[in-house]
Amino acid sequence: MRRVLIDDDSKEIRVGLGCTSLSHGYSPVQQDEEDSVRVIHRALELGIRIFDTADIYGPYSNERLLGRALRKHRDRAVIATKCGLVTNADGTLSRDGSPQHIQAACEASLTRLRTDVIDLYQLHRVDPKVPLEETWGAMAALVQAGKVRSLGVSHASIEELDRIHAQFPIGAVQYELSILARHTLEDVLQWCEKTDTPFLAFSPLGRGFLTGQVDYAALGDKDARSRDPRFDEQAFTANRTIVDGLTKVSRRHGATPAQVSIAWVLAQSDLVIPIPATKRLRWLEQNAAAAKLELGDEDLRELARLPEVVGRMRWDYARTSS
Repeated sequence: MRRVLIDDDSKEIRVGLGCTSLSHGYSPVQQDEEDSVRVIHRALELGIRIFDTADIYGPYSNERLLGRALRKHRDRAVIATKCGLVTNADGTLSRDGSPQHIQAACEASLTRLRTDVIDLYQLHRVDPKVPLEETWGAMAALVQAGKVRSLGVSHASIEELDRIHAQFPIGAVQYELSILARHTLEDVLQWCEKTDTPFLAFSPLGRGFLTGQVDYAALGDKDARSRDPRFDEQAFTANRTIVDGLTKVSRRHGATPAQVSIAWVLAQSDLVIPIPATKRLRWLEQNAAAAKLELGDEDLRELARLPEVVGRMRWDYARTSS
């Protein structure tokens, strides 16, 4: 299962592409599909092989875009998509982990992605209304049917990880991980090390904050980050200290704070694969180059001394806010 995502003999880089921003971002912006296709093709040229999407992104348009862009390059890409979240008529989200939904969602994703097999099929959120073993059993049946190569899960608790891993092996987990969101180091990464399970790290740039390019004054009410406690005005100001620390290290390496952020995530474990999202070629190339940035012991000690984030977001695997 591990080699679906991590091939120790491969020359591909250990950075993936989070595809969500190719269809939408933190705030409503006009998207250019041709530009997005160019980003995906350039990612392949740079050695990126893991492309992470979900049926809910768009919804559905993100998978269609990825299917179009990869239709002539399927053998060079690892496609990771997700199921278990649905968009309601009023635009809100709900969870559906029923076996019927899992089966139907997989068939629809295969069609949109223009492929006969999904490399990593992930449960986006655990549905508390459905016994988890029923959901996971339906997903395991997709592997046995040859429609899926490996299974993953996002935002599950450690107890839930143990339960489903005993039922059918987990091929990857996905959680937020960055120097702005270090809480998953306390338990999830330890679980991955124990079970030799890859860890897909989304938002390794702290939702753009760690690039140093986000201006608080430019965040509008429609920007999703305005609901994140780390982007509250007081927290935003306090957390600039973390960016300052990244900037100091980056200058020693002739790099950017964003590249140091990704390199820090990579340094946490050989099992960790950061999947920064971007829709711009410039940032894509910068993110990919971070795979070659090696932080020294003193760099890592200096970064470890940075203050804890103010306004810490605790995701729902801890059964609080999400």
